[in-house]
Amino acid sequence: MSRLSKTEVVDLLKAWIAISIAFAIVLTGLSFTLEFLTGVVIAAITVGVGFLLHELAHKVVAQRYGCFAEFRAFDGMLLLAIVFAFLGFIFAAPGAVMISGQVTRRENGLISVAGPWTNFALAAVFFAVSTFLPAYSFIWKYGFTVNVWLGLFNMIPFWLLDGRKVWAWSKGVWVGTVLVGVVMIGNTF
Repeated sequence: MSRLSKTEVVDLLKAWIAISIAFAIVLTGLSFTLEFLTGVVIAAITVGVGFLLHELAHKVVAQRYGCFAEFRAFDGMLLLAIVFAFLGFIFAAPGAVMISGQVTRRENGLISVAGPWTNFALAAVFFAVSTFLPAYSFIWKYGFTVNVWLGLFNMIPFWLLDGRKVWAWSKGVWVGTVLVGVVMIGNTF
């Protein structure tokens, strides 16, 4: 993976912080207490890491195909995620990896599916960690669940979501990926 530009690092940090705050508001409500700060840390570890690795997976695969790829935050959507959190739900479209270069439909599909596959892999890691550190089971269960849902949400074949590009490339890969997510979410612990 090529180095991250200063702009990209700032945008990734902004998005990570905003997502962590939004999910913490839903988890604990907004307050200036230790409970809220704990919620921010839990969200940063579970959702934030899932978001970061999802976006970096897109970047790595795009660069493998010779493209320029860099994450850009959507500031308005970050604010909207926090506002919606006060209403008790999350709609987060924090930004996207901007890609320039020529790719085939297959390569574009692989770039797109890399994010959800990363979320499913991270969910499996959270599941495995729960076996070794059961004292913190809430964190690991939350990380598992939220990453499976992030992967599934991104597979919706609509708008700018990954699922639209995967569907255009391979309906079989799209169905297989969605089935993996559905099986995972159906077998929560």
